[in-house]
Amino acid sequence: MNFNHFDESGHAIMVDVSAKQPTMRTAIAAAEVRLAPSLLAAIKTGGIVKGDVLGVARLAGIMAAKRTPDLIPLSHPLAIHNITVDFEMDETAGLITACCTVRAFERTGVEMEAMTGASLAALTIYDMCKGNDKSITIGAIRLLFKEGGKSGIYRRDAGSND
Repeated sequence: MNFNHFDESGHAIMVDVSAKQPTMRTAIAAAEVRLAPSLLAAIKTGGIVKGDVLGVARLAGIMAAKRTPDLIPLSHPLAIHNITVDFEMDETAGLITACCTVRAFERTGVEMEAMTGASLAALTIYDMCKGNDKSITIGAIRLLFKEGGKSGIYRRDAGSND
């Protein structure tokens, strides 16, 4: 098997994407935060002592996506054109899903940026709420969608490992 993140001597290298043509790249990733339904209700009504949980988590996700090359070894610094972080809430299940969308006209994909953004948004929700409940869990970090580049469109099936 040929691994493209290693040279002939087995040393880790950054993949050379300089010969690739830039295309519009989009990726959407999600991370789930499970918490007590009462805590979710407090987040929605602004009842958390630390303040606007989702507002701070949104900013953290955006900042994290922009800093991906500083956090993930061998990822490429990209000129990102758009990042959004949105939240879906299921009060009955006590579930917040942080969804991060990243777009860039680049030579390589933006999946890691989207996954980093969703992950840090979820971690920030934990940080903002841990004073209320330390049993919050974070999980199911996954790529939902990507397009652009030679591999084409990827759309996660509704039942695939969710």
